[in-house]
Amino acid sequence: MNPIICIAGPTASGKTALAVELAKELNGEVVSCDSMQVYRRMDIGTAKPTREEMQGIPHHMIDVAEPDEDFSVSRYCDMASPIVDDIVARGKTAIIAGGTGLYMDSLIRGNAFAPFPATGVREKLEAQADAEGMQAMLRWLQSVDPDSAARLHLSDRKRILRALEVWLETGETITEHNRKTQQKPPKYSPLWLGLDFADRGELYRRIDARVDVMLETGLMEEIRELLASGIPAKCTAMQAIGYKEFVNALNGEETVEAAAEEVKKSSRHYAKRQLTWFRRNPRLHWLTRQAGQKNEEILTAARQIIYDFDK
Repeated sequence: MNPIICIAGPTASGKTALAVELAKELNGEVVSCDSMQVYRRMDIGTAKPTREEMQGIPHHMIDVAEPDEDFSVSRYCDMASPIVDDIVARGKTAIIAGGTGLYMDSLIRGNAFAPFPATGVREKLEAQADAEGMQAMLRWLQSVDPDSAARLHLSDRKRILRALEVWLETGETITEHNRKTQQKPPKYSPLWLGLDFADRGELYRRIDARVDVMLETGLMEEIRELLASGIPAKCTAMQAIGYKEFVNALNGEETVEAAAEEVKKSSRHYAKRQLTWFRRNPRLHWLTRQAGQKNEEILTAARQIIYDFDK
């Protein structure tokens, strides 16, 4: 049996539930691959699995950073790779589950940009973005790395500035770096599973329902506590979908209802981008949920793929 399984898919598609069930059957441990679940005290808005949902299965790469820390794909890989190696060395199955495609792909390839020393370039880019706006920064990226600029959304400040930083520090674009690294054999050769819905509307309904549940279970209180503890409203973590919109509501800039609708809309758009990313992976076995299909049926289909893969 393959000792590493990747479970990918858009937000609210059921990745955590499937990962836990497979871990129970395959003597596995879950390695979260979510760029927001790394942050402590950001539980509700990141849909972090609860203890009950974990069902006693060890979960790694959750709560490993403070919300005001800078977290990157390099740091994720540096932390997650030894965990995967340790799980496999103990004869268990490492189940890497999440929706952050860049993190997952970089972890499996086994390489990423190392953090740059403190040269001041990042700080200058941050200041320039504040002064000129992200539209200007995206135009700059378009002039040096049009492929990256085309892939990145205007709201993705962190990755736009990172791409510019790489260009300024190395003279090489992220696109060129990725092209070179993809030519190397990957560090890991996992079995890839992907979750999707035959009816895209069903996914969107699940996303909308999740936002409603987040509000019902205390998301506004979570955000208030983060701000009260000194976490800056403008830090990277607080700019995530589901946080920045409600910060605006707390500041009286819009109603909670309007903010909720904005979160639902942004989450639906994010889910589309996640699917676009993962669909580029030809090794991914898709588990497409049909109307009315239960979790047990998805689990059965996953079991069959794993069985066929191991034959």
